[in-house]
Amino acid sequence: MDQSVKENLKEIFGFSQFRGNQEAIVDNILGGSNTFVIMPTGAGKSLCYQLPAVIKDGTAVVISPLIALMKNQVDQLNAFGINAYFLNSTLNKSETTKVKKEVLAGKTKLLYVAPESLTKEENVLFLKEANISFVAIDEAHCISEWGHDFRPEYRRIKSIIAQIGEKLPIIALTATATPKVQQDIQRNLQMEEADLFKSSFNRTNLYYEVRPKVKNETKKQIIKYIKSHKGKSGIIYCLSRKKVEEIASLLKVNGINAAPYHAGLDQSVRIKNQDDFLNEELDVIVATIAFGMGIDKPDVRYVIHYDVPKSLEGYYQETGRAGRDGLEGHCLMFYRYEDIVKLDKFNKDKPVTERENAKVLLQEMAAYAESSVCRRKTLLHYFGEYMEKDCGFCDNCKHPNEKFEGKDYLVSAIKAVKETNNRFNIEHIVKVIRGEQNDYMKSYGHDKLSIFGVGSEEDERLWKTIIRQAMINDFIEKDIENYGVIKVTAKGLDYIKEPYSISMSKDHDFEKMLLAEANDDISNGAKAYDEKLFELLKAERKKVAKSKGLPPYVIFQDPSLEEMATVYPTTRDELAQINGVGMGKVTKFGSSFLKLIENYVEENDIMTASDVVVKTAGSRSKVKISIIQQVDRKIDLDEIAENLNISMAELLQEIEQIIYSGTKLNINYYIENIMDEEREDILHDYFMTAETDNIKSALSELEDEDFAEEEIRVYRVKFISEHAN
Repeated sequence: MDQSVKENLKEIFGFSQFRGNQEAIVDNILGGSNTFVIMPTGAGKSLCYQLPAVIKDGTAVVISPLIALMKNQVDQLNAFGINAYFLNSTLNKSETTKVKKEVLAGKTKLLYVAPESLTKEENVLFLKEANISFVAIDEAHCISEWGHDFRPEYRRIKSIIAQIGEKLPIIALTATATPKVQQDIQRNLQMEEADLFKSSFNRTNLYYEVRPKVKNETKKQIIKYIKSHKGKSGIIYCLSRKKVEEIASLLKVNGINAAPYHAGLDQSVRIKNQDDFLNEELDVIVATIAFGMGIDKPDVRYVIHYDVPKSLEGYYQETGRAGRDGLEGHCLMFYRYEDIVKLDKFNKDKPVTERENAKVLLQEMAAYAESSVCRRKTLLHYFGEYMEKDCGFCDNCKHPNEKFEGKDYLVSAIKAVKETNNRFNIEHIVKVIRGEQNDYMKSYGHDKLSIFGVGSEEDERLWKTIIRQAMINDFIEKDIENYGVIKVTAKGLDYIKEPYSISMSKDHDFEKMLLAEANDDISNGAKAYDEKLFELLKAERKKVAKSKGLPPYVIFQDPSLEEMATVYPTTRDELAQINGVGMGKVTKFGSSFLKLIENYVEENDIMTASDVVVKTAGSRSKVKISIIQQVDRKIDLDEIAENLNISMAELLQEIEQIIYSGTKLNINYYIENIMDEEREDILHDYFMTAETDNIKSALSELEDEDFAEEEIRVYRVKFISEHAN
């Protein structure tokens, strides 16, 4: 390599040496060859075209899909003293004229253009006149409908480049590309002959983790997590603008320096929030996926996915914002299958092919989340990279799931793919193994195969796990031409001739965990609490209950004690923030509990609630105030539900939250209308002696009395309100 290139690298960009493939790529571009670069986020992709642009005569055109990215890069280049501009819809007429003038005068080294601007005729004519050195297509995966961010206008780039200049060299760059996407990009740009430079996708400093998404528990976990990483930068990704706003205000209420970022915000607000994050005025940015593309902040220490992304490519791209400086990066995703179903519904209006593609990508995402195989191994496999050993640095490696002997299962799976002639997808193969009859099966004669029904004893979930693990271990592979279809590899054929023992692991069953949680009358969440303190609090509750002549649950519910044993409240205000407590109960019962927690915290040297207590953003408080006011005016509960446009069950839920937080509500006027004194007495005696106020327990204990669930719930409100508040 020419010495002047090294000098420019040091003088302009401040680097004394190249990283990874950078040198070979720069060389290739300077030699005028078409170049295809696949390089993970943070590995120094932009330098690959910025340095040759500075050295070569003329202006390099960089096609980039995101306005935020352009501004960010142009600012950085100008700071290096490089003459760079962008051309997009944010510029007014006189600004656009100025940019074009600079380019035509030969003063501009890099011109960033949005694909939409590139398709405008006046811009094509202007670029024809300019002296263009080469064209760089950034985020090239946008060309492929299998990419995580498909943009139809990217499909037209090749024909427009041909109009601008016949022999213009092209460099396409992407941070994520599966073998299928790679093939699509090369075909569309007609650069099958281009020199390919592919770096490893293994980001060794990133720790990958997936946790089940439990309604209120997740928000608590996020606040606790951020507070235990005080002063560190993080990004939280959500799918909707509404959720971004909700999480951002929740964090702010809890004393976390956070701001939202999404396309619905005023542009000036968006730019301010982005700049504040880059300049460390903010610790956390809560964003939709539009944020962070090309934002070069090296010290993002964690990326949290509150919602599951639409594809593994998107997930890899977003987690890639963490630890770009090579230091620690934690990638935490909260997952529930319900979110996958919801995302699939959003696709229902898309054209059939696009809808089917999106479905496959979502299934891959769900498979990654539920898999108990090394996360890094799974991710790398997705991008066509094989890893022999487990990484030891992800949740599945640190906390392995149950293992089982997979030999016989694996033989059946490989045989099923082979006997159906390598032409079907996972779903069909599983149906063959499990012996499921349908017309499709009969038309192919697959119900006559020797393998048909051999795995009928096992469920669909297990067989999908087997096939996925067979793919990660290279016994089976995806067919690039027919996406979704799987076929046997040479290694797979050898295996069925001479099978050997192989260890496999069971998937995580997040749905089961969530179901168990939902079956509790009041959500328990995960057992993250201090069990020793929980037992002490239970004993204290028993003592207080005895002295007041009340059942223990009236004092505080179990979930409230669990939360106390998680966040250790030591002041009246902190205790009032606990779910199901409120200031009313603090005043009535709180002092002895606070004393107990205070002593416990001191003896065990524990971080307390002032660091982790979760305050809510109060958006529900209007509904609660309205309910209290209407109950005071003795309005029928059915009518209140109608006024608030909610169901009776939802109204009772709101009322229960009000009374469990220590506020008195007198609904005697309603109870007198729906039951007589004798039935009231039966319920009073039941709740006075019951171990718990769980509705299911009450229904089964009182089944001879034929109470409706609603009657018991309404009476429970009266009972708690009178005795606890």
